[in-house]
Amino acid sequence: MTMDLRELYQDVILDHNRRPRNKGRVDEPTHHADGYNPLCGDMISLTLHIDQNRISAIAFDGQGCAISTASASLMTEAVKGKTVAEAQSIFGEFQSMVTETAAPLEHPDLGDLEVLAGVREYPVRIKCAILPWHALKAALAGGSGQVTTE
Repeated sequence: MTMDLRELYQDVILDHNRRPRNKGRVDEPTHHADGYNPLCGDMISLTLHIDQNRISAIAFDGQGCAISTASASLMTEAVKGKTVAEAQSIFGEFQSMVTETAAPLEHPDLGDLEVLAGVREYPVRIKCAILPWHALKAALAGGSGQVTTE
């Protein structure tokens, strides 16, 4: 990762950690999932309202490290207003980006989420970044659920 990209990565992580977007709970959620990363202690509660197969509202609550919080914040911005299928597609691309070492370094479809590609350099932090996404996947699959990174 170049120095400019590393600085951008750090700036975006810090910004979304200090001022997380969509933090809280959705009133009258139609879908919900909780996630837990025992290695880091991250806990997330994700609530969504899906109307006509589109995510009309999404919010997260809980406590976690800067990467987990920033990932949840960025994720909620990325999938809000998207269809369930679009959100599932973004999940797949994001997971590939952060977990597969052979994955391309640039993912233009992911927009701001692309800065989280830097977690590939820190394998122990991948679980922090992916936790909110697994909660999203569980919520979309069944309306409620609990996931863990272990």
